[in-house]
Amino acid sequence: MPRARRANQSAKKGGGSRGSLRQELLQLKVSDKLNQFKGSRPGTRAESEASDDEAASDVLSHCSSASETVSLAEDGTGNELQDYQSQQEQREDKFKEDIDNLMDKSIKTRQIALTNLRLTLSSHVLGDVLTERRITLMDALERCLKKGKEEEQSLAATVLSLLCLQLGSDPEGEEVFRCLKPLLISILTDTSAGLSARQSCATSLGLCCYIAAADAEDLISSLYCLEGIITSYYTDSGAPHTALHGLLCCTLQSWALLLTICPASHIQKVLESHLPRLPGMLSSENVNLRIASGESLALLYEMGRDIEEDFFYEDTDELCVTLKALATDSNKYRAKTDRRKQRSIFRDVLHYIESSECQEETIKFGLEAMYIDSWARRRTYNSFKEALGSGIRHHLQYNEVLRDIFSLGAPLVLDAAAIKANKISRVEKHMFNSAAFKARTKARSRVRDKRADIL
Repeated sequence: MPRARRANQSAKKGGGSRGSLRQELLQLKVSDKLNQFKGSRPGTRAESEASDDEAASDVLSHCSSASETVSLAEDGTGNELQDYQSQQEQREDKFKEDIDNLMDKSIKTRQIALTNLRLTLSSHVLGDVLTERRITLMDALERCLKKGKEEEQSLAATVLSLLCLQLGSDPEGEEVFRCLKPLLISILTDTSAGLSARQSCATSLGLCCYIAAADAEDLISSLYCLEGIITSYYTDSGAPHTALHGLLCCTLQSWALLLTICPASHIQKVLESHLPRLPGMLSSENVNLRIASGESLALLYEMGRDIEEDFFYEDTDELCVTLKALATDSNKYRAKTDRRKQRSIFRDVLHYIESSECQEETIKFGLEAMYIDSWARRRTYNSFKEALGSGIRHHLQYNEVLRDIFSLGAPLVLDAAAIKANKISRVEKHMFNSAAFKARTKARSRVRDKRADIL
């Protein structure tokens, strides 16, 4: 869209355009300069007007020259392209080096390489270089999962989930999941394995199965494996050990993620089996486990209502009493952040179970926005957000696998003109911040003044 047309539209909406903002800032600078000249050089009216004109011309010429400098810098697309290409080459070389280091004899070297791979895969979308090294990386991850210690196994499982997220449901991604799925299940169900490794394997099993499961058998077998961990909580006579709370939480979240792609026939069995027993987790000492169980209950209610419009669960009233207590919990022995987080989540859960209305959330990334308007969509987004961390918005913009999952279409391709039209220069950003700081200082000074008490 032409810049002039954008300015006209924003002016019609009542907001200031870049041109109007620049004008106001220049006028502010001019007025400050004029006040300085008037205070320091008293004289005749003609001299004052002349000095005013000189000050105005000085400020305007300074700002115009600065704008020209910025525009020249913005036009240097050739240098920017070269810098981008060189950075891309360096990133690919480092990526290949980290894959090679996974075969090193040193445990520390392998862990550093896994950490680097996790950061690279979560913050960048790799193309051909990942496809070329896919088999080598898969073999290295298999070795880390088989022979590594707890921390190495945990990192390898995390890297595996990020690898599947980049490969998607293509034959390459299906092959990776089919080869490494038995290892994930083996570590997850091994009570002698490290807890952090079991947690990472539970999360990785859910994500990889969601993305790259080849058929229904892979999905059902993964679900049964996760359900086995959850069922052990139901059948345990006493409360599980505190150390197992993290494993139960990760398992419950992965299980809920896979339920979002299950057929209706299986959902019916899940409702009959888990709705009566899942509310027992709401009394757990761990806040994350309470929240995970509450979100899973809301998801089960949503799926039940999708299958049957008049879905009814006989213990709903009793469940709502428990949810209301958690939504208004003010016990001082809980941490303040835990209480705030718990109340926020359980207010939404209670509201949905009572009225079938899900609180809508808007996720903005780049020039786009995505709406989270169901518990299934919320569970899916939160699962990928926890795996990608701060790289979630970058992947929502450029990762075709993630965009296909959320039905966002192909990645947007913007030309240089469109990017410049939506980009504010450094000089303008600095001038805007200066003007805002000055206005804020004046407002606070008026409030601090003793005469404000009279008002």
